[in-house]
Amino acid sequence: MRSLSVKLAPKKTDAPCRCWNLCGIFCLCVSLTGCALPLGGASLNREDKLQQAATSLLSTPSTAPRWEQLVLPGKRSEPFEATHVLGQDALRVRANNSVSILRQRFGDGMPTVGGLTFSWKVDALPLGADLRDPQSEDAPVRIVLAFGGDRSLLSPRTHRLSELSRLLTGEELPYATLAYVWSASEPLETVVHNPRTDRIRKLVVQTGDLSLGQWLTYKRDVHADFIRAFGEMPGPLLAVALMTDTDNTSSQLQAWYGRLQLEAAKGQGGKTTQTDASTKVAAPSGLSHR
Repeated sequence: MRSLSVKLAPKKTDAPCRCWNLCGIFCLCVSLTGCALPLGGASLNREDKLQQAATSLLSTPSTAPRWEQLVLPGKRSEPFEATHVLGQDALRVRANNSVSILRQRFGDGMPTVGGLTFSWKVDALPLGADLRDPQSEDAPVRIVLAFGGDRSLLSPRTHRLSELSRLLTGEELPYATLAYVWSASEPLETVVHNPRTDRIRKLVVQTGDLSLGQWLTYKRDVHADFIRAFGEMPGPLLAVALMTDTDNTSSQLQAWYGRLQLEAAKGQGGKTTQTDASTKVAAPSGLSHR
């Protein structure tokens, strides 16, 4: 792995750092399309409870409804746990210098995607996190969507990264990855390109610390958001995932994911009936973190 990364680095002294950052990119993208290790050590009872909670909370058109917790190579993972917070069911992650991913795949892909509604709550932000810096690119909560597409349109650099990913993990990078994120400082609706590959783009839907400890709910038009982020029509949806990561900043926090509903696009051309790509719904009163 180290020898492969040296070939991409302009300076030999940068190789270890670049290797780790590239590995992080591959882990994020490839884990969405199928190459990652299943979470071990969890009791059957806990896994059953997780599946029941995920099936109840997370609604998608997938014909394979099972949700998988993933452990990325070389990364610490904290489990998703079914919990009940003051009248609301949720999936909780107690992040501690870790990367936690809960993923659902779509087989051959969902041809068109339209509306997405999701909710989350966090009690803290990763210390010093910066979505533009590969050394501190953490986020307390993410909803990550992986898409297929015409790979002949990818740049030579992206093809090289994808081939390196295949050599390291056995899977190519998805054509495009869109993530809805909570940022410490980026303005709302900012599209942040991953510093290592522009095929990963993050859309900021929450920023700053003023809403810590509150349930927040969002309604998005994924079709419209993808066009704004990538400047092209989305291909088939390959996977959706919840992701909480604090490994780059060695931070500790708790994150809760509430209900999520993903819908196929309505009407012709994959367009949805929504007229606004972004709607934020006020948090229910009386809910707080614990």
